[in-house]
Amino acid sequence: MHMDIINGPNLHLLGKRIPAIYGAISFDVFFHQLKKKFTYIDFSYFQSNIEGKLVDQLHKISLKEHPQQGIILNAGAYTHTSIALADAVQSISIPVVDVHISNLYTREPYRKINRIAPYCQGSIIGFGLSSYTLAVYALLSFFSEKMSK
Repeated sequence: MHMDIINGPNLHLLGKRIPAIYGAISFDVFFHQLKKKFTYIDFSYFQSNIEGKLVDQLHKISLKEHPQQGIILNAGAYTHTSIALADAVQSISIPVVDVHISNLYTREPYRKINRIAPYCQGSIIGFGLSSYTLAVYALLSFFSEKMSK
């Protein structure tokens, strides 16, 4: 089983950027913890502040498609603005879980717009870095249901 985690702009600043909202742990530390928790999953991680690189990464991953593969995507601020990312997610057949650390619905009005979610398997928001862990469980459940059919 393989899962790709893709993070968008400013998420390389986790642990430093507004800890009251995003937490005090860096993504590198969290990613190490996640890999230790799910040793049977092969994880890959990619982060970029550049919209086109995120689109390219989604396309690149889709070329390596295999039956038990999922993507956990935190597009950051591009969630609210990027039709290009929404189109990229819509164009691939790999299940994508849209993840957000903060609860978008308790923040600024423009953050309530999610252009990517309609093309995802589901969305998990507001549980801090645990949102990624919940996304792993969601994808595991998806694959389990798919295999039992």
